Amino acid sequence: MTLRIAVDKDTGVALVTLDRPERLNAIDLDTAAQLSAAWRDFRFDDSVRAVVLTGAGERAFSTGLDRGAEVPQPDSPYMLDDPLVAVGPKAAGLWKPVIAAVNGMACGGAFYLLGEAEFVIADETATFFDPHTTYGMVSAYESIYLAQRMPFGEVARMALMGTAERVSARRAYEVGLVSEITAPGEAVAAAVRCANVIASYPTTAVQGTVRAVWSAKEATRTAALSQAPHLVTLGNLPPDTQAALFGARRTGFRTR
Repeated sequence: MTLRIAVDKDTGVALVTLDRPERLNAIDLDTAAQLSAAWRDFRFDDSVRAVVLTGAGERAFSTGLDRGAEVPQPDSPYMLDDPLVAVGPKAAGLWKPVIAAVNGMACGGAFYLLGEAEFVIADETATFFDPHTTYGMVSAYESIYLAQRMPFGEVARMALMGTAERVSARRAYEVGLVSEITAPGEAVAAAVRCANVIASYPTTAVQGTVRAVWSAKEATRTAALSQAPHLVTLGNLPPDTQAALFGARRTGFRTR
C-alpha cells in the first residue's frame, strides 16, 4: 500500500499519509485509486469526522503525477483520461473537512489535493511551484484549483515561471494559499490540533458549513474545469518531447 490511513476513534480524526517518500510521494495509478477509495469510504464511516492529509518524509508533500504512470489518451482534444481527476475529496463527494499539512515540495498534481482541502497548513520548509510549462505541458487543472485560493497574478506567475521559481511558505501564507506556518516538522501536529477541534463539533453543522463554503465558488470552478481537458490535449507537447525536456531540466531555481 502506498497510502497509510490511521483513524483515532476517540477524536474522530483520520490521518491520511501519501507514503512514497522515495518517489517524493508522487502519485502513481495505484496511489490514485487508493485515494479515491479512501475518500469514498470516509463518506460512510461515521467514526471519521475530520481528515488530515500529508506526505511521508521531509522532502515533499507530493510532486504530483508519477511520470512513470502511463495513461493512453483518446485522439481527440475534447476527451482526456486524467489519472488525477478523482484523487481529491470533493471529486468523491466527501463533504467532511480535510486539512492539508505540507512539508517540503508541493508541486504540479499536488494541487489537485491541496485545491480540494478546506485549508492548508505548511511548515517553513514548504515550497510550492508548478513545473508544467517548463516541460511543454498545459497547467490547466492545477491553475484552476489554485485560482480558487490565490490572487490571479500569483496563480499566473506560478504557472508561467515553471521550475525557475518556487513560492516559499511565507509567500504562500501572504497570498492566502496557506493559513498557518509552523516550525519544521510541526505541520501535521498543527493540522491535527485543528482537526480535533472541528471533529468535536456537531457533525451536520460542520458538513453543512463545508458545503456552504464550497458552494460560493462551485459554479465558477465547475465551468472552468470543463474547459481543462481540451486545453491540455491541444496544448501539451508529445510525451517523448516532454520527457526530453524533463531530462534536460535546469537545476537552479529562485525561491520567493
